[in-house]
This record gives sequence, C-alpha cells and structure tokens, in this order.
Amino acid sequence: MKFVNDKDTLTISFEGEINSFNADEIEKEVERITSQQTFKKLVLDFLNLKYISSAGLRIILKLKQKYDDVHIVEASLEVYDVLTMTGFTNIMDVKKALTRVSVDGAKIIGTGFFSTVYRVTPDTIIKVFNRVSDPQQIERELSLAKQAFVLGIPTAISYDIVRVNDKYGVRFEMLDCISLKDAFLEQTDKYDELIDRYVALLKKINTTTCLDPNVRSLKEFYLEKIDVCKQFIDEKHYQKARKMIEKIPDDMTFVHGDCHFKNIMVQNGDFLLIDMDTLSHGNPLFEFAAIRAPYLAFEEDDPGNTARFLGVPKEMCAKIYYDTLEKYFGKADKAIIDKIAIACYIHMVWWNTVNTPENKARLNGCKERLIKLLDEYDDLLIS
Repeated sequence: MKFVNDKDTLTISFEGEINSFNADEIEKEVERITSQQTFKKLVLDFLNLKYISSAGLRIILKLKQKYDDVHIVEASLEVYDVLTMTGFTNIMDVKKALTRVSVDGAKIIGTGFFSTVYRVTPDTIIKVFNRVSDPQQIERELSLAKQAFVLGIPTAISYDIVRVNDKYGVRFEMLDCISLKDAFLEQTDKYDELIDRYVALLKKINTTTCLDPNVRSLKEFYLEKIDVCKQFIDEKHYQKARKMIEKIPDDMTFVHGDCHFKNIMVQNGDFLLIDMDTLSHGNPLFEFAAIRAPYLAFEEDDPGNTARFLGVPKEMCAKIYYDTLEKYFGKADKAIIDKIAIACYIHMVWWNTVNTPENKARLNGCKERLIKLLDEYDDLLIS
C-alpha cells in the first residue's frame, strides 16, 4: 500500500485484493496512514485493486463516515460493479478506470498548444491533452459537445475518455475523415466550396441560442482579459477598451472560440467539430477575434509560426481568413477588420500573459498594435 499527500489531498493506492483474510491488516495500515497525515480530501486509488469483498467495503464505509471528502478513482469494471450494486456510487464519488490506449506509431493529424490528435486505426482518432491533468475539465468539454450536438451544431461525439501513458485523451470513432486544413491543401479545386461551408458552419454556431446558464459569457471573459491587460497599457487606453467591450451586445448565441481549420474534421463531406472546450456565448466579433490569432496574429512577432503550428504557408492562412470574413459579413471593410483585430490583441496579450509570459516580443508587439488601433475607434460594434 502506497500513499501520497499533495496539496491537502491524501491519495492511498491499493493493490491485489481486499478479502476476509487481509482486511484487518489493511484497515490497520489505512488507520496508521490517515492518523499521521493532515489532509482535507481523501482519494482511494483502486487502479491495481483486482477484488474487494464485503470486509473491504466496510473499510470504505468507515472512512466515508469519518471523513467528509472521500473519493474512489480508477476502479476496474469488476470493482466498479460491486460498488454500484452495494450502493457506494450513490453515497460517494466513484470513477471507473479509464481504458489505456497506445498511440505509438499512430499518424498525427493535428497538433495544437493544448492537444495532439492521432489516427490510431482507419476509423478511430484519439485527441491527447498535453496540458490538461484534470479529467473533470475534459468531461466538461464533452458535455458542451453533447449540448451543441443536440442543438444541431455538427459536433463529433466522443465515446469515452482514455489514458495515453500519463496523459488523458478522448476517443472519437470517425470514418474516412481528414482535417479541414488538409482539405484546403489537398482539394484546391474545391477551395470556394470549402470556404462556403466553413462560413455556413460558423453561422450555424453563431445563430444557435445557448440555453445553458452555465456556459461562459465571452463578454464577461473579455472584461477579465482587459483587466489582465491593464498592467501593460496606460489607464486611458485601458478605460477606453473596457467601455468598448461593455458596449458589445449581450448575445446569447454560441461562439466556438477556436474554430480554425485544424479543429474541424471533414467526414463524407460533413464538417464536424472536435474541440469544444472553448464553447461560450457572445457576439460573432469574438469568434473572428479567436480565429484571427492562429491565422494572422501569432505570425506577426514570430515569423514561421503559421507554418509550424498550422502546417500551411502564412499567405494561405491570410487568404482563408479574409475570404471567410468577407463571405460571412458580405464585406471585409477596414472597420470590421480593425475592430476584430482590437478584440484579437486583447485576447493575445491575455493569452501570452497566462501561457507564454517569457515571450516579450509577442507581448510588446500585440500591446503596441492594440494601443494604435484603440486610438482609431470608439466602439467594437460590427454589422
């Protein structure tokens, strides 16, 4: 039996079996560990536990009665069934063990700052989260995807959360799919059609009403972002930017929040979203501010970023962005382009501060362009 105490969370790992022959000994060891530790949350790790008898269940029940915050994780299907039949899943948090999947030798079909997407079989892809260590965050994304799917937004629904070595992943079963990025590269004769369908997808998202009060408001989020920017810009520009955000309508329609062409799969001619953790509600301004970042903004202070991250030439990314913008709004005049850019640079200063604070060149470049554009406009309203 092993234990780890990290940030007031005591995790005790069990192995083998807990039966009538060893239950007393195991209970004494658990008592010894818990009595010598200071903790607020107790986690019982059952990853290597193969069997539990009624004697073992009594140990768990005593712990639940003694401590307020007790969780069971990584329970095998057999152990989970026992806990379900005996009612333990009704009185405490119990998580089943995740299926372990290997991506060794699998083709990478998409990479991003937070995740990598692999094709492991002809009809299965695995999205591996590189910077997410909390499965509840992934479960939130899957819940958002299901909500969007029910409302008619074309979303790939995952079958389950999996383990890939020490990381979490999500498994999708998709037949004959490629990313929209690859479609743009490989189906050049269908460029106009792909743009039309890309715009149709964005409009479907941005005209679907969000009914869930727990989905994040992007307007409120951008007010938080500009507050982060305050440390880098003078008071006059900070106050002006904040008032401009406050004037944006409180739209209750969805915004994907990261709808670039690597987060869209093309399957049998249908577009399917595979990344839903940024799903929010708000004005379409925020949608285009978000996709402007990977298509244009990251390249400005880091030449070559577009080719490295998106895998396409920067000229192609710029064309796709501006063609999409013009098709969506019916025009792409300077005011629309610049107002979206203002929101984009607010996002970029915030993103850089949170994720890559060491990149001073990008931070300073985005800050300077933000201030310059703020001097030209008094609102962020776009038609």
